[in-house]
Amino acid sequence: MKIAYFDTIAGISGDMTLGALISAGVSFDELREELSSMGVTGFELQARHIERHGILATKVDVVISEQPHYHRHLKDIENIIEKSSLPDKVKGRAKNIFREVAIAEAHVHNQPLEKIHFHEVGAIDSLVDIVGVAIGIEKLGIEDVYSSPVKVGNGGTVKSQHGFLPIPTPATVEILKGYPLELTNIPQELTTPTGAAIIKALSRGVLNTEKICISSIGYGAGERELDQIPNILRVFIGELETSKDSDEIINIQTNIDDMNPEILPHVIYTLLSKGANDAFLVPILMKKGRPAFLCNILAERSKLDNLLDVLFKETSTIGVRIHAVERTKLQRTQKQIQTSLGKIFVKAIVIDGQERLRPEFEECKRVANEKKLPLIDVYKIIESELKP
Repeated sequence: MKIAYFDTIAGISGDMTLGALISAGVSFDELREELSSMGVTGFELQARHIERHGILATKVDVVISEQPHYHRHLKDIENIIEKSSLPDKVKGRAKNIFREVAIAEAHVHNQPLEKIHFHEVGAIDSLVDIVGVAIGIEKLGIEDVYSSPVKVGNGGTVKSQHGFLPIPTPATVEILKGYPLELTNIPQELTTPTGAAIIKALSRGVLNTEKICISSIGYGAGERELDQIPNILRVFIGELETSKDSDEIINIQTNIDDMNPEILPHVIYTLLSKGANDAFLVPILMKKGRPAFLCNILAERSKLDNLLDVLFKETSTIGVRIHAVERTKLQRTQKQIQTSLGKIFVKAIVIDGQERLRPEFEECKRVANEKKLPLIDVYKIIESELKP
């Protein structure tokens, strides 16, 4: 899977991201041509090489020839993007980035989303930066984005349309809620709201022990020199080597305290037969000291209606709780192997490039019945033969 990994050495902004993608291989001429499809005039996109602490990076500038004298609301920006001839994926990414900023601004200023009008972010240069980043991601064929913990400045102030704001700015912090960030001792605005929104809208999170086979590296330069660190954003483009899959399922929960517990095994069986990935009961103690069971169901969202039908018909519950759950799982396949007990199917799981084989319960039960052996002995025999 081809990914982009943003290494936020000195934070992240829109122009730094665009510069890093150009440095990593995005054609500057193709980028300018696609940006022209938005129908926005009054600017010229420029790119040049610049050194930051001896590291050659790409500095992108949006030179404005005519400054608009009006504010743009989120709907205005979305209309500009939607009316362009850009690919749908590019449109979607760009709109998601702008929406992250709008939501944060609405929260910080306690205003409805539709009332938020953009100053810095809605200006032509940020429109170009954000749409340009979305184009660059598509041009490089990137499927997923990851990052380091986002570095932000700490202390000092920055001037804005609302006056002087503390660093990191309220909008930046609001956008990055729930995402790992790193406070530095640099009293400069390292990460802007635009940069934070790019991370929040596009990134799947922070990489830990995953391995990347790097194909290209890009460096995007920030506006000013910093004494402490090179003011650059580094991006790695490459293939992510992972043995894990991620998806989203739902967790359905309900407390059951007023029905015959002898019926509950039947409920679990019925839930599994109706498509639940898993269903289990946990003993709990409810208010007034009443013993009860917490029924947990994990399933694909498409199975929700069938599972709710089982709960409402087969149990005494009158209400359930439904949560979206992010799941990470090891990749696994089924393969047939030869053992001293004959051919059996086992689970094959890959961890850090190493294959592990594990017995399947139903297969072990089948062999136990056929060979007239205790099930525990079948497990022991097969597990001993699966060891490398």
